[in-house]
Amino acid sequence: MRFPAPLTRATLRRRYKRFLADMVLEDGTEVTAHVANSGAMLGLSDPGLTAWLSRSDKPGRKLAWSWELAEVEGLLVGINTQHPNAIAAEAVRNGAIPELSGYAALRREVAYGRNSRIDLLLEDPARPKCYVEVKNVHLKQGEAAAFPDAVTARGAKHLAELSDMAAAGHRAVMLFLVQRMDCRFFRPAAGIDPVYARALKSAVAAGVEVLCYDCRLTLDGIDAGKPLPLRLFEDERGPHGSE
Repeated sequence: MRFPAPLTRATLRRRYKRFLADMVLEDGTEVTAHVANSGAMLGLSDPGLTAWLSRSDKPGRKLAWSWELAEVEGLLVGINTQHPNAIAAEAVRNGAIPELSGYAALRREVAYGRNSRIDLLLEDPARPKCYVEVKNVHLKQGEAAAFPDAVTARGAKHLAELSDMAAAGHRAVMLFLVQRMDCRFFRPAAGIDPVYARALKSAVAAGVEVLCYDCRLTLDGIDAGKPLPLRLFEDERGPHGSE
């Protein structure tokens, strides 16, 4: 996924009301940027942090600026949760996620389950349908990429619906896409949302597959990177838990 225009560097003053952030551009101009992220953004929204913004001149848009990347200890982290579906779809089409290759068609945002839409539906005449739910990950706990960074009843609902698809004989996949490059493995953030962590384990028992890939991030764009090992059944306070 490429950004349509060069990003603009800014300094974060504050994030508030979840979807708004006050920024200071390098020339001193103060702007308010849209934050396409409903999560807590732990460790990614401290005042003074370097941010990278995109600008849109689309008519009727309330805020011209959008927050795309945070810079933490010299590393870029993607905070825009509207991008992972496009990144994942591009990666599947390009064969960058081998576990999801070999399907004749890919559709996005297809209605299914209980008033939900699946992020990616992979179809092929010779194979069962493959339902892929994509979740954005940007929380780091120790060496782990972790999800979620806030309680998510909606996320648990999606896992239940994937389990239903698996029970119906389809392939069901939970794909965690980590928008950062400094994590060694993935685990559920049980200390933040124990209900989601239990739901993920139940989904695995029901036949849902779990995949996790990190991302390569530059100021030009974001691409799916390498697979990360999964540690789904460790206690949050075990040897690989947060310090």
